[in-house]
Amino acid sequence: MASLPVTDGGRILTDAWDYKGRPAIRSQTGGWTSASTILVVELNERLTSLGIAVNLVTYMTGTMHLGNAVAANTVTNFLGTSFILCLLGGFIADTFLGSCVPSSDSCIPASGIQLAVLYLALYMTALGTGGLKSSVSGFGSDQFDESNPWEKNRMMKFFNYFFFLISLGSLVAVTVLVYVQDNLGRRWGYGICATSILIGLLVFLSGTRRYRFKKLVGSPLTQIFSVVVVAWRNRRLPLPSEAALLYDVGEQAKLDGRQGETKQPLPHTKQFRFLDRAAIKRGEASPPSRWRLNTLTDVEEVKMVVRMLPIWATTIMFWTVYAQMTTFSVSQATTMDRRVAGSFEIPPGSLTVFFVLSILLTVPFYDRLVVPVFRHFTGNSQGLTPLQRIGVGLVLSAMAMVAAALTEIKRQRVATTVVDPHGPVPMSVFWLIPQFLLVGSGEAFAYIGQLDFFLRECPSGMKTMSTGLFLSTLSLGFFLSSALVTIVDRVTGHGGHRSWLADDLNHGRLYDFYWLLAVLSVLNLIVYLVSARWYVYRERGESPADDGNLGVELRDAETSHHG
Repeated sequence: MASLPVTDGGRILTDAWDYKGRPAIRSQTGGWTSASTILVVELNERLTSLGIAVNLVTYMTGTMHLGNAVAANTVTNFLGTSFILCLLGGFIADTFLGSCVPSSDSCIPASGIQLAVLYLALYMTALGTGGLKSSVSGFGSDQFDESNPWEKNRMMKFFNYFFFLISLGSLVAVTVLVYVQDNLGRRWGYGICATSILIGLLVFLSGTRRYRFKKLVGSPLTQIFSVVVVAWRNRRLPLPSEAALLYDVGEQAKLDGRQGETKQPLPHTKQFRFLDRAAIKRGEASPPSRWRLNTLTDVEEVKMVVRMLPIWATTIMFWTVYAQMTTFSVSQATTMDRRVAGSFEIPPGSLTVFFVLSILLTVPFYDRLVVPVFRHFTGNSQGLTPLQRIGVGLVLSAMAMVAAALTEIKRQRVATTVVDPHGPVPMSVFWLIPQFLLVGSGEAFAYIGQLDFFLRECPSGMKTMSTGLFLSTLSLGFFLSSALVTIVDRVTGHGGHRSWLADDLNHGRLYDFYWLLAVLSVLNLIVYLVSARWYVYRERGESPADDGNLGVELRDAETSHHG
């Protein structure tokens, strides 16, 4: 077989280093040998984090004997912290770094010490998850050289395997691991989680000598902060009459003496002109600090991010609805008849398997049927635009809350016929499937639509930050769920009235909480439609090769959520 030509970079890579800081040698670093260890890490992390989160609400209510509202908030706060730490982890990585014993059968709430240990363990897990999610997919792509066609092809296959192993880890977590936790004991389930992540760590460390490391380029968050700070400092200065009088990349290149190494200039826009003050020149004769002066192109990139914020804000509600599937929907399942095939009983947390199934069904359905139809009528090669896909996801989430409310009304009516108040409601748990399927299908539309939007519409140098901005909608959605649960529980439980979110769901009004979420979802959808109509897609001049690179970036970012 012929060897690779010298023009592909030869033996030495110019933009990557080995673990000792030396220029990386292609044959001795990176590639599938390194990537396979990262794949194992991601499989084990997905198994561990989802294995904890998906069944946590039943642990809080059944083992720690906490109320439904407290248990739901514990889960959503844990998930919200995990995703918000992705943004922090990405900033740190880009800028600087390249269990409880089951209690007795008596329903005594956990002590302060027990809760302290539990929360410490949960938020240490969230911290680790945030750091891993923000870096693992990018580090995996670093093991392949995009300038080399042979390695670039391997990188695209890497993300296919990445997504497959994430799905595999999710399936094992919501089926096998949940079954172990509910039938063999929590200590066995959490012990498997601890062992799994330890194995992943050892496998990851075993590949240290072969990893490739890329040079740090700094965080785009710094650029945003600097533009805002400098614009505020210059708020009293008059703006020049012409944009050509503002500081831009051409003048920056002359001062730096680095012709050809700067960003491509962006055309000036008249929106958010206050930010233009960050580019007002003060007669600098040497390269200025970015905390004193920014280029107009830097300012325009920040404007792009500002224009995306209304879309960002109106997608948070979807993840608030999503949060109910891992909290109150699981609590509903614990009260219902979960028997199948005679005596086998489905663990409540395992119902989330319908998330995975609905996604696996929706994605090929969209690609094979929806895209060709809409491509024929609209001429859009993608079928639906990113904003249209998000809109479909928001509609499905509102429908899911309607279905959840109707199912809960029926469940409570059936519960009134039960003689044994401590026994299961004689109603099949499969009545809950529609709300799981609707939210899962909604995720397939909203999640991928958000990825497409945030990656395509953000500035070229802010892909990582834009992915973090997207992940923050998940985090804020979970936190909003916690806030709504707290408010509803306090307001409806005030004055001696029984809360909508009573510890005994048969005596609560969970369906009213679902109706509230349905109404909020519809109102949010209206605001979203107005924002989407106002938004104008930025002009894109990518070549076909650029579109190919974007496809890789989409796969890269897509693993961040599932990973």
